[in-house]
Amino acid sequence: MSARTFEDFPPGTRFELGPYTVTREEVIAYASQYDPQPFHLDEEAGRQSLLGGLAASGWHTVSILMRMSYDAILVDTLSLGSPGVDSLKWVRPVLVGDTLSGSAEVLSARPLKSRPTMGIAEFRFELNNQNGDVVLVQMTKLLVERRVQT
Repeated sequence: MSARTFEDFPPGTRFELGPYTVTREEVIAYASQYDPQPFHLDEEAGRQSLLGGLAASGWHTVSILMRMSYDAILVDTLSLGSPGVDSLKWVRPVLVGDTLSGSAEVLSARPLKSRPTMGIAEFRFELNNQNGDVVLVQMTKLLVERRVQT
């Protein structure tokens, strides 16, 4: 299979993400390193919190989304990186044992006039838990090498 280029990302293109099951060990390891709030480290503290159980850090959830994006899209795309995240919303907590899946949809795509060797595609990412509840929504753009250059 040849690498995907900008021309392979017309608006409406969808990619399926996951599934990925979140484990207790990874929640605690990530939180210990990057977000050591009690509800990310201790099951009882998590149960007593608004989150309702031992919950992954929101940043951990974004990291899981990044891995899913790599596996579904970036692994075989001539990606040139991203100019940043336009919006990010954590809708529901991700609890230990949740299985996440989701989708990425191309909302718009245009070649860059200033750099004819690349284009930019706007994506909407959505992650859901095993019950179909939305847990995260992210809007971001991806710079991609063009196959056709003017």
